[in-house]
Amino acid sequence: MKHYRKELRFNTSQRRQLINITRDIENSIKESKIMNGFVLVNAMHITASVFINDDESGLHHDFEVFLEKLAPEKPYHQYQHNTYEDNADAHLKRTIMGREVICAITDGRLDFGPWEQIFYGEFDGMRKKRVLVKIIGE
Repeated sequence: MKHYRKELRFNTSQRRQLINITRDIENSIKESKIMNGFVLVNAMHITASVFINDDESGLHHDFEVFLEKLAPEKPYHQYQHNTYEDNADAHLKRTIMGREVICAITDGRLDFGPWEQIFYGEFDGMRKKRVLVKIIGE
């Protein structure tokens, strides 16, 4: 069994942003030369997420509205965590959207259904962040 590790790096221009990283993962699979196995993709920061969904702008807007209703950014004082930081909402949003995805690799490709894409969700951006890509298989 072989394994491959890579880090993707992000520094978003906005506090909250969704980035389609499917191509990055597909390129990592090609680099790994692993034809059949699994890829783990996880955010290495507690205020960011990796998840699978459709790459459709209306849906992305709906995520923003949904998450903001559940964990509004402001007022900052509503959260006990916000003593010297203002990112409690980002921690909560990450918990809702999830930390990682594990995807099957078959014949050197992501074994996805229609419309499935991998996203990096940033909820406290404008600073350096990382995503781990770990591929295991043969």
